[in-house]
Formats: sequence, structure tokens, C-alpha cells
Amino acid sequence: MKQKDIFIAFFRSGMLGFGGGPSAIPLVHREVVLTFKWMNDEEFSDVLALANALPGPINTKMAGYIGWRVGGFWGMMNALFATAIPTVVLMILFLTLLAAHKDKPWVAGMSKAVLPVAGVMLGVLAWDFVVKSKKSLGWLWAILLVLVSVLALEFLNIHPGILIAVLLITAFVLGSKKKEKQVKGGQS
Repeated sequence: MKQKDIFIAFFRSGMLGFGGGPSAIPLVHREVVLTFKWMNDEEFSDVLALANALPGPINTKMAGYIGWRVGGFWGMMNALFATAIPTVVLMILFLTLLAAHKDKPWVAGMSKAVLPVAGVMLGVLAWDFVVKSKKSLGWLWAILLVLVSVLALEFLNIHPGILIAVLLITAFVLGSKKKEKQVKGGQS
């Protein structure tokens, strides 16, 4: 009975929470806290904070943890399956629909609109990272790293994965040095 409830809770929140984690979080809360009473508000807040701190889609992280907590290993697998199935089914349906109507002008227009929207979203995300890096690195290093990254990608054809690894190491080293200076400055 518990496995059926786990499936129902996460299938409903996955199916109705179209648009990703932010739209599904209130639905997961409703299922987990109000409907099935597997945890209280405070526990759910802790799960949400933990899921936000880890990389990846928030809905699947929450489903995996709550499923594990409620039903063990099979509860986790059940919750993950129930969360993923609506997305998979809807993607197959939408892609089939788009493939069937790919020659229609409205489909071509929608497809062309995706690139600028994705570009703006990535630009906003990149700017957010630059602004946040000001705190740990300072403006000079942040802007310098952005410029070097663009040049390395465009003119040296360095693989983005290699560049990301180098940037992470550089940010870690520079951030550590800045913290050391702050600690030494505070002890004087």
C-alpha cells in the first residue's frame, strides 16, 4: 500500500508540476505533508534546503530522498520512476507532435524562437555568476576570467569541459588566497 501511495504522490506532482522544480515543489509539499503526512513542514523545509544545495533537478532529488525515507530502496526507485514518467511521456508526445507538423509555419516560428530565449536565459545566468563571483574573487579577477574564457573558447578551441575544470581550480585557489588575506588582516 505504501509503494502505491509513493507512486501516486510523485506521479501527480510530476504530471501537474509541468515546468520543472519550482512549479512542482508546492505539489510535492501538498502530497508529502498534507495528503500522506509522511513529514511535517519543518522536515519538508529541511529536505527542500538539502535538495537546493545539491546539483541536478530538484524534483528528482526530493523524490529520491522522500521515497527512500518512506519506503526504503524500492520507495526511492518508485518515487524517481513516478517523477520521471510524466516528463518522458510528455516529451515523447510533444516531439512527435512537432515532428508531425514540422513543415507548418507556426512550428518553424516556435523553433526559431527557442534560440534567442535560451541565449537570453544563459546570458542572465552567466551575469548572475559574474555578480556572485565578485564576492569571492573581486571584479578584476571575475572579468579577467570571463575574458580569458571567451578567448580560449573562440580562438584556441579549448574544450568547454577543460575550461570549466581550469576555472573551478582557479576560482578555488584565488578564493582561498583571498580568505587567507582576510584572516591575516583580521589578526593584525
